[in-house]
Amino acid sequence: MPSFDEVLKEAGEFGRFQKRVFFLLCQTGITFSFLFASVVFLGQAPDNYWCRIPGAAELSERCGWTLEDERNFTILPLLLGNGSSSGKCERLDVAWDTSVSCASPLARYGNHSAGNLPLTACHDNWVYKQPHSSIVSEYNLVCGNVWMLDLSQAILNLGFLTGAFTLGYAADRYGRILIYLLSCLGVGICGIIVAFAPNFTVFVIFRFLQGVFGKGTWMTCYVIVTEIVGSDQRIVGIVIQIFFTLGIMILPGIAYLIPTWQGIQLAISLPNFLFLLYYWVVPESPRWLLTRKKGEKALKIMRNIAKHNGKYLSPHYSEITISNEEVSNPSFLDLVRTPRMRRNTLILMYAWFTSALIYQGLIMRIGIIGGNLFLEFFISGAVELPAALLILVTIDRFGRRLPFAISNIVAGIACFITTFLPEDIPWIKTTVATLGRLGITMAFEIVYLVNTELYPTTLRNFGVSLCSSLCDLGGIIAPFLLFRLAAIWLELPLIIFSILAVVCGLLVLLLPETKGISLPETVEDVEQLSSHFGKRGKKQKHQDTNSYI
Repeated sequence: MPSFDEVLKEAGEFGRFQKRVFFLLCQTGITFSFLFASVVFLGQAPDNYWCRIPGAAELSERCGWTLEDERNFTILPLLLGNGSSSGKCERLDVAWDTSVSCASPLARYGNHSAGNLPLTACHDNWVYKQPHSSIVSEYNLVCGNVWMLDLSQAILNLGFLTGAFTLGYAADRYGRILIYLLSCLGVGICGIIVAFAPNFTVFVIFRFLQGVFGKGTWMTCYVIVTEIVGSDQRIVGIVIQIFFTLGIMILPGIAYLIPTWQGIQLAISLPNFLFLLYYWVVPESPRWLLTRKKGEKALKIMRNIAKHNGKYLSPHYSEITISNEEVSNPSFLDLVRTPRMRRNTLILMYAWFTSALIYQGLIMRIGIIGGNLFLEFFISGAVELPAALLILVTIDRFGRRLPFAISNIVAGIACFITTFLPEDIPWIKTTVATLGRLGITMAFEIVYLVNTELYPTTLRNFGVSLCSSLCDLGGIIAPFLLFRLAAIWLELPLIIFSILAVVCGLLVLLLPETKGISLPETVEDVEQLSSHFGKRGKKQKHQDTNSYI
């Protein structure tokens, strides 16, 4: 009986069928990037707001004040009497009533006593010039509540983390495409509920669930793509990262055109419902079907792939070799039970954690340009495009391991050099820091590909999901690590980043090279891989070539 890779080679490893599926699933990268980075625009801090004095609303209505009039009567006395108060987080501890003068509501306190008027903290009486522009003004996430905005992003990352475990497991047990479609439905429904959340509690609950389902769409589409193409075409996984970057570049345009956070939230959530149409055009992964002892369904899909690719499967392909490895529900122990699986898992978990920590840390540390949030965000995404292009140029020539290691080491060295560059030449520091950003972006994108290629089909989705969950943990820790260490010494975070990146670069050299090698089907296949590509890798490639003859 022929193996799956032999059948795939005859049906077409990257023909018209795979290109169509690949392009359709790449759109998931755009919508996932919207979810990943949307807090930047959903949570914009309002420029113009103040704390309303009790009775001001009624007095304003009686006197016919505009919001600007009310603000002047509220803020000017504070500025005159207490220059340290802006009127945003505290107010005069007085009450206005309808008996006061419309022209001078504080006249009874005397013009010279404004500085002696008592002040009190503002709790829930804020007035915003644009009340629905962001979740900050919608749910009063200002002053003492500002930490709640950070909490909302931490909750989203916690959703990513939960989705990596739960939906990664589900995709290996119930199928890739089923979990992908359910995840798309979940992202869309939760996104709508988030947009119309009546309070902050409902907002964060469904923001968490949107993170769970969002991670399901992203990881599952990535695995589907890599499992239906040949070993020489698996770099298509890198191209998916380009679509993620395109989403980062499109997002500020959406936010610029839509003035309210609810509109932005709906605009980035509703496209997920379109992915439900993929039920009719994207098949289940035939590799996964083989691991679940469903060889007939897998062969039917392969014949359909061959037909769309303009090829024909030989009549003797009546059955495909099914893995003899017993299929069971995957667990973490399966990833660490054997020596090389254990080594690969631990190194990949560290690589995911380091990439996310440094990537987000560098984004928060450097402002690429100042002043215009929309333009700044667009440029920060454009910087990532060369990373994907460099990977596409180098990964087929030099393999996976060497670019993976070098990108981490370059990022580490760039962070270290940036630490000691003079402050009076800011463009040099920005240039070197951007080089570090480029290096860690490359590492971040390569780890997706390498992670997929180092796990057997029976554990692939679960393994990728579990290891990538460390990415979400790194994203949660990054702001706390950055700001706590920067309080001690501004450049201390860069020292930590450089150490983490260089260590990661050295560790990934211990991983096996997977360039040109068929995806492993069983744990035994993974154990046979060697970190010495020059010996085992070439031998494996030779064996694979002979198997096709």
